[in-house]
This record gives sequence, C-alpha cells and structure tokens, in this order.
Amino acid sequence: MSQAPFSEVLRTATWGDHASAEDDGYLKALMAGRLSREAYGELVAQHYFAYVALDGASRELAGDPVAGPFVLPELYREEALVRDLETVYGARWADRIEPSKPTLTLVARINQVAAWPGGYIAHHYTRYMGDLSGGQFIRMELEKIYGFGPGGGVDFYRFDRVGSLPRFKDAYRARLDALPVDEPEKQRIIRETRLAYQLNTEVLADLGRVARAEPAA
Repeated sequence: MSQAPFSEVLRTATWGDHASAEDDGYLKALMAGRLSREAYGELVAQHYFAYVALDGASRELAGDPVAGPFVLPELYREEALVRDLETVYGARWADRIEPSKPTLTLVARINQVAAWPGGYIAHHYTRYMGDLSGGQFIRMELEKIYGFGPGGGVDFYRFDRVGSLPRFKDAYRARLDALPVDEPEKQRIIRETRLAYQLNTEVLADLGRVARAEPAA
C-alpha cells in the first residue's frame, strides 16, 4: 500500500488544531464588523512581531538543503505589515504597538527552532498556508468593513508576487512531499506544527481582551 504524501499527512494530523484556531471570539467580532480600526490594528501588530522573527529565520536558512526550498522572499511580510500599521496608526505606529505575552512566547519559539530546518518549516507552513487560504477571505471582508485598498490596511494578506495562489499552494505541497528527511523527522515536524498552531491560537485568544474592551455596536 502506497504511503500518503507528507503534505496530506501533515494536513490531516493538524486539522483539529487548525479548526480550533478559527473558532475565536476576536476573529468573530472582527469579521462581524464590531471592532474599531485600532482594535484591528492590534492583530496587525501581533503579526508584525511574529513575522519579523519568521522572515529573519528565513534569511538565516536560505542556503540550507532542507529549509532552502521554503525560503521564498516573495512571501516576506514585514514591509506589508509596516504599510498596514502606518495606515491604521499613522507615521508613529511603532510607538503604538507592543507584543502580547503569547506573541512573545511564539516569537521565542520561532527563534528557538530557527536553526532547525524542520522547525522552521513547521512554523512557515502554519502561518503562510493559512494566510494564502483563509487569509484571503479575511482580506475581502476587511476591505468591505474598513474600506481598505491596495497600499495599506490589509496588504499583509496580498501576495501579488506569487502569481496564482492555487498553483503556488500546489507547489508548496510538492515541496513538503519532497522533503529529504526520514519518518522520525517528519513526525517531529508534525509535533512542532501542532505546537505552532497552539501558540498562534493563544495569540488570538489573548486578543479577546481587545474585543471585550470595544464599545458595544
């Protein structure tokens, strides 16, 4: 019996974690249009700190034979997040944001595993495949709610440099399937991916405090 592709095994093994990440009070309030622009900016801010760490790990691993195929500069998000933060908070955006405790934990874990190609891939997959999939629905809804357009506000969710998103995601899955690692390492990557989902879910759960602080619509 042929073994399932690793991309399929990984997706199946983490499906429950993915679903729990989506079932979040902050995101529900955001998608319902109940949050101010500044409250939305809190999410952008936490993304900023996480992606500075993730993109930094990418640059360090560019020459690695395992991680190298996942080092894709067209995915880097820092510049887009800066544009979004400038749109929401203005030129002095850096004075308005700080990482939450769960974000600090997530960033610490990314930095901790940055030298391990499999760990980098686990966090890369967790974030980017979500951004390229459900993130596109979030972008369209936020454009309607806040009137954002290209150039700032939801640029984080725009991946103009990758071309066709379905083709890009297929190519990404092919990279996962071609990983030159053994079965124990694949299982280790799966465990780290599940941890990455948990850490990202905790970031969203903490943002519930922002939603609760908003005046009732």
